[in-house]
Amino acid sequence: MSTNWNLDVLYKGFSDPNFLADLENVDGVISKFSDTIDTLLSSSDLCTEEKLNIYIDALISLYTHIGKLSTFLSLSISVDSNNDLAQKFRVQLSTKISRIKEPVTRMEDFICQIPDLHSLISNSAKLKEYEFILSEIKRQHKYTLSAKEEGIISKLRTTGSSAWTSYKNKLISTHTVKIEKDSQITKLPLTEVLNMAHSPNPDLRKQAYEAELKSYSKIEEGIAAALNAIKGEALTESNLRGYHSILGMTLINSMMSDKTLEAMFSALEDSLPDFRKYLKRKSEILGHKNGLPWYDMYAPVSSKTKEYTYDQAKAFIIKHFGSFSQKLADFAQKAIDNDWVDVYPKPGKVGGAFCAGLGSIRESRILLNYGNSIKDVTTFAHELGHGFHNQCLDNESMLNRNYPMPLAETASIICETIVKKAAMLSADADEKLTILESELSASTQVIVDIYSRFLFEESFINARKDGYVSVDQIKSLMVDSQLKAYGDGLDKNVLHPYMWTWKSHYYSATRNFYNFPYAFGLLFAKGLYAKYLDDKLNFPAKYEQLLSVTGKLSVENVAATMDIDLTQKDFWTASFNIIKDDINLFLSLTS
Repeated sequence: MSTNWNLDVLYKGFSDPNFLADLENVDGVISKFSDTIDTLLSSSDLCTEEKLNIYIDALISLYTHIGKLSTFLSLSISVDSNNDLAQKFRVQLSTKISRIKEPVTRMEDFICQIPDLHSLISNSAKLKEYEFILSEIKRQHKYTLSAKEEGIISKLRTTGSSAWTSYKNKLISTHTVKIEKDSQITKLPLTEVLNMAHSPNPDLRKQAYEAELKSYSKIEEGIAAALNAIKGEALTESNLRGYHSILGMTLINSMMSDKTLEAMFSALEDSLPDFRKYLKRKSEILGHKNGLPWYDMYAPVSSKTKEYTYDQAKAFIIKHFGSFSQKLADFAQKAIDNDWVDVYPKPGKVGGAFCAGLGSIRESRILLNYGNSIKDVTTFAHELGHGFHNQCLDNESMLNRNYPMPLAETASIICETIVKKAAMLSADADEKLTILESELSASTQVIVDIYSRFLFEESFINARKDGYVSVDQIKSLMVDSQLKAYGDGLDKNVLHPYMWTWKSHYYSATRNFYNFPYAFGLLFAKGLYAKYLDDKLNFPAKYEQLLSVTGKLSVENVAATMDIDLTQKDFWTASFNIIKDDINLFLSLTS
């Protein structure tokens, strides 16, 4: 087993004849697809049902071919952003893919003109499988532009937001921080310096924070330009399509109602005083008087900090996944045994962690920046949860595997919870405090910090409507958002004005407000975990069934399969109460 992931199942490299042939054939595949649409729309010999069936098959074939190439390129670049050849091929592929939008739009226009689409679907076994997708096409048609306009937007994106995203990723992944190490000034990758926030050494945490903030002066203007360009494009597109706002566009594309978001945020705002109690207590433990300084957000509160090597983390996760579901444990073992995981930080590798689904071959790949803390263990479990979600969709068509953003974090948070609860049960008193604090630290990130990110993105978009937003303005908006979310829980003089630089979630014109789904995922998972505790025997099967339908139901209807009404504040409040119990336990243990 390797600590680097293996992509040979896709291609063996950029000189692989299969890769070069598939890339060269993209033009022909797209032309064939476009010709198929021309034939379907002009034919009088085919009935409407036949046309839809042929279209679905053609779309699956197209996405399978392109998805394999696109995934290989993005995964390769994520661990080696300095690979100029990969960057070149990625631009080539993006330019080719932009041609797809126009024929797809013409076919979707046809679908929306079918007089009684619902009856047609009801009388066809094959179309019934794609009822949700076809219905969504019709529901969202009013936001679709002409085929020519859609084609133009898609082509311009390759030299617009997509190019700016690649530029920003290159700046961050190659960014180094000057810091003193072993009595010498050395340059370290940003990801390695960020991991120092978890060090038991308070001087190192502060030093790393100060060095990190100082280092951004080299790249802040470039990243600000990227953010302005990407959100500027999103504003233009949402206006052209007739959405009332970018947030409105996100909710519609997420198949989630504004009532659900309002109910969740209402409960979230009610919970903020409890999180501030936790932060102030942590601040007192660490010897601070004016609230917690940013550099101690992840600081351990106990001198007894248990480290987990990667091998120990693997064994721990597989063991406790097995206590929940043998299928989950078997999936984790398969991912590890087959080198689906890229484990450690290295130059050119992007920060953070993610799981990428390889839908065309029913596999996943997981990127970590592992650092031996309990947080790294839970992050590993989190990403394995995403992979398990992908596996639960293996019996679904390519077109039914794309689930909305708010549901993306459900399985990952469940897996985090399993591991954290297990760690608590096997720990002594000091270790329990450490694990509990780690759990609360993570919850604070997913609730309070995510709320600050939501407020920041909302305020940035509003500022961007009036023109270019400068670096100083962006930093001010970031600090204001942190103050509103964290209140007196943090030291207002030691915040993080640069949190917008390396958080990748801000840098997509087609995936805006990718922050509230994390809060949604945590709270939805807490609610589901409570149901698991009530019925451990039968829950896993029901849970897997829930995950399997996430690509073909609205967010509210997916929750309804478990008798949950997401539009009611009571559900969200009950989930917050589980976290509140942990906060009260922490306050009691540290009184």
